[in-house]
Amino acid sequence: QVQYVASGGGLERPGGSLRLSCEASGMIFRVHAMGWYRQVPGKQRELVARISSDGRTNYADSVKGRFTISRDNAKNTVYLQMDSLQPEDTAVYYCNRLVEKAGVVRPFDTWGQGTLVTVSS
Repeated sequence: QVQYVASGGGLERPGGSLRLSCEASGMIFRVHAMGWYRQVPGKQRELVARISSDGRTNYADSVKGRFTISRDNAKNTVYLQMDSLQPEDTAVYYCNRLVEKAGVVRPFDTWGQGTLVTVSS
């Protein structure tokens, strides 16, 4: 059974930084693409960053240049370094492994508990 434990969220001021971690278990982590999603109440979950099994990265326009995704296969962990935080980054952040079919990237597993990021002065 695949599980994700996300951590590192909290309250940060605009312009600040946070580093999120998400440890995965129950799967062969190194062979899977991974992604970070975020969700604001009342809105759809949004894929903000993804990293392939060989380390290629891709970002949503809203976070490009500010967020950096990385992975440590030895620790089964994916990270999201969040810099220059803005109030609109406030959301619950989740990770998941990704599958791509017919050019569409989707999350594969049941969601973990996520970690709340609040950006406010």
